[in-house]
Parts: sequence; C-alpha cells; structure tokens
Amino acid sequence: MSLPFLRAQLRDPAFRQGAGDMAGTCLGIGAWGLVTGVAMAKSGMSLPMALFMSLAVYAGSAQLAVLPLMVAGAPLWVVWLTAACVNLRFVIFSSMWRSYFAHLPRRHRLALGYFSGDVIFVSFMKRFPKPVPAPEQVPYFWGAASANWLAWQVPSIAGIVLANAIPLSWGLGFAGVLALLGILLSMLNDRATWLATAVACTAAVATFALPLKLNILVAIAAAVTAGLAAEAAERALRRARTRAVGGDT
Repeated sequence: MSLPFLRAQLRDPAFRQGAGDMAGTCLGIGAWGLVTGVAMAKSGMSLPMALFMSLAVYAGSAQLAVLPLMVAGAPLWVVWLTAACVNLRFVIFSSMWRSYFAHLPRRHRLALGYFSGDVIFVSFMKRFPKPVPAPEQVPYFWGAASANWLAWQVPSIAGIVLANAIPLSWGLGFAGVLALLGILLSMLNDRATWLATAVACTAAVATFALPLKLNILVAIAAAVTAGLAAEAAERALRRARTRAVGGDT
C-alpha cells in the first residue's frame, strides 16, 4: 500500500467512524494485551522473541493458548495445531469478508487478513450488513483496525518490557478474564453463537483433565461443529419457510 493511499484513508470520514466504533472496546482489549504481554515475559521467553511474537502473531487467544504448551515442552505439532484450531474462526470471517474485499489486490487482502480481529468483524458487520462492496468499507475497516492494533500492541509491549515491575498482587489475570468476557458478550448476537459458546464452555470443563491443555482443542472443535450445525439448521428452516410462503401464494 502506497503512502498516498494511506493518507487518503486517514482523511476519509469512514476511517474516523471505524476508529470511533472501536473506542468502546479499546479498554478491554488493552487489558487483555497487557495480560498477554506479562504472560509471555514470565513464561521464560526472551525479550526479543516475546516482542516478535506480539507483533508477528497478533492473536491474543492463540498466544495465551500456546504459552502453557511451550512452557510444558509440548511437541511442536501440538503447539501449531492448537494455534491453528484457536484461529479457525478467521476462516469463517474471511469467507464472509470475501463479499466485501475480493476485488482488492492480493497484497491489500493479505494486509486485511493480518489486521482483522473478532471485535473488528462484529463492528464491521453491524455497520455493513449487506454483503455488497461500498467505497466507505475499506477506510472504515482500516480505522477500526488501527484503533484495535494500537489498543493491543501498546499494552502488550508494555507488559513484556515491564513484566518484572508489575506485581502479581494487581490481579492482572482476573482483569484479563473480565476483558475477555466483555469482548465475548459483545459478540453474542444470535442463537448459533450462544449455542457455540455454551458447547465450548461445557466441553472445556468436561475435558479439563486432559494433558497439555488439550481440552482447549476439544472445546474449539465442539464449538465450531455446534455453530456450523446451528447455522445450517437455521438456513434450512428459512428455506422451508420461504417455500411454504411461496406455496401459499
């Protein structure tokens, strides 16, 4: 992306609108980022590696999921599989964003993929519910993505650098849980999501005794299966209703 393009995005009103829509979630994202940064530093990871992981991976749930595995010396395939499963939702996000961004150059789409996030997806879909490309969608995304990236990276890097100066008595782990709950509740906007969340919680608790935190993988697989099944059932029900209405007329 060229410098003139970036300047044009910054001047676009939709960019400011996207950043403004993300403002309400920045506090929770920042708390989560701080917890993740401290966790990486206290896991024994070197400072350069922790900074690299924060900037390159940029996926809080995946980072927190693989850290205990790395500390426990889990096989590399388990670490990679866990991270991939935790981020499976981005495959669904990307398939839905295709209707909006498929016309963009590949480099631009790759950049969109790196900067995408859960809360950005929710905010974007609320603002643009119809899957039809529009000029304001790209600057809106970049406004939301910029706010989200800064809200995550600044506290995360601060947590990495200042981990030894932050006492455990601050209860950052509990603060991080509260931040995650706040973000999660903002995403529960339909029955399929509620069902997937309930299934994930049940599966995670039921398989808690599994080694190497494999209960996380079980919970993710169960949640994805339940969510996809619920969405398929809802689509089938809508088609049946449409056919019924058509038959009545």
